[in-house]
Amino acid sequence: MKEKIITKNLNLWYGAFHALKNVNSNFSANRITAIIGPSGCGKSTLLRVFNRMNDLIEGVRMEGEVLTDGINILEARADLVVLRKKIGMVFQRPNPFPLSIYENIVFGAKIHADNIKKDRLDEIVETSLKSVLLWDELKDKLKKPALRLSLEQKQRLCIARLIAVTPDVLLMDEPCSTLDPQATARVEELMRELKSKYTIIIVTHNMQQAARVSDDTGFMLLGELIEFGETDKIFTAPKDKRTEDYITGRYG
Repeated sequence: MKEKIITKNLNLWYGAFHALKNVNSNFSANRITAIIGPSGCGKSTLLRVFNRMNDLIEGVRMEGEVLTDGINILEARADLVVLRKKIGMVFQRPNPFPLSIYENIVFGAKIHADNIKKDRLDEIVETSLKSVLLWDELKDKLKKPALRLSLEQKQRLCIARLIAVTPDVLLMDEPCSTLDPQATARVEELMRELKSKYTIIIVTHNMQQAARVSDDTGFMLLGELIEFGETDKIFTAPKDKRTEDYITGRYG
């Protein structure tokens, strides 16, 4: 399996607080990796390292390496615009722009390509909406405000907005936490379909979701990556007692 993202001795501090401690991990291409662990253990912090979103927080300091396709993205010379096109993020609560459905999807494409033609934009919108199984629902509503969509449609739209700029990696931070069980099931099915084209890393507090949707799982505790491996093995035969205690509900 090809490794898409590799972390080597990754440490991160928020001021004096040591939030990530010597994290070493390999995230494989075209697989879904779930990061689980109790609240405040560093899951979302780790996810935000991969597209340097933590840089927006004052007092953040990082050490170690994060390699994607062999390039260390923590180096000062890293082009963050290119990085965030390559590694996109879907947040806990859907955040469509206060624009039409059409303009939401082409927003990133317009930023990354000058003088892009209308025919090409139309093609991007259709392809992106088909990728998230929304085309049939929305093809006659493209000029309608995106903010009027249902929560599930908004989350799918945000994924389509990422796909429109042709990323390699999709980061998803609790993408189903605001959705009902039926909508959650549909988004999980979408993830399974998308992994043939993208590497997906999902942070979730829902262990059942991690077990259902992911190929690999990492368990974090107090800023450390305690255990990382194939999901079936993590959930049925964890090597570390702390992982077993968390999965079986003894704490966390």
